[in-house]
Amino acid sequence: MVVSASVSAVKSFDDIDWSRWEPKQRATILFVVRGGEVLLIHKKRGLGAGKVNGPGGRLEPGETPLECAIRETREELCVEPVGVSFHGNLRFQFVDGLSIHGFVFRASGCEGEARETDEAIPLWTRLEEIPYDRMWADDVLWLPHLLEGRSFDGRFLFDGDALLAHDVAVR
Repeated sequence: MVVSASVSAVKSFDDIDWSRWEPKQRATILFVVRGGEVLLIHKKRGLGAGKVNGPGGRLEPGETPLECAIRETREELCVEPVGVSFHGNLRFQFVDGLSIHGFVFRASGCEGEARETDEAIPLWTRLEEIPYDRMWADDVLWLPHLLEGRSFDGRFLFDGDALLAHDVAVR
């Protein structure tokens, strides 16, 4: 991570040199969208535990973002995503120093029946009933673009769960 001020002083986008920003972690998130529904999860542990999200997680050494998205979906929901396509980049900076580059994928379906694991509880949700109030604050800013099949790039500054600043561009 490269910022123009010390990590403890990062309180706004002006404190971050986004052109030189390097994440501490790289991760993926994948949403299966089919028949007017999206497959979400209630996350049971780790960053975002207790929130509703899509399956995903950190890249392993030598793994591509696509491989990671598919692996994490298998591990968290016991399904095989099909028709997977890349839709966006999300750059998260937290004031405590955590920084994550998220790669966002959409699948047109999945093979198998989603089931609960140690990491997640599956939630097939109608598109018009997505519980944004139980999700990370940034999701409402970019998830609708994904659901419409658009590509996007987002940058977000968080203090814990609080979204301090954001910028989302649709491509």
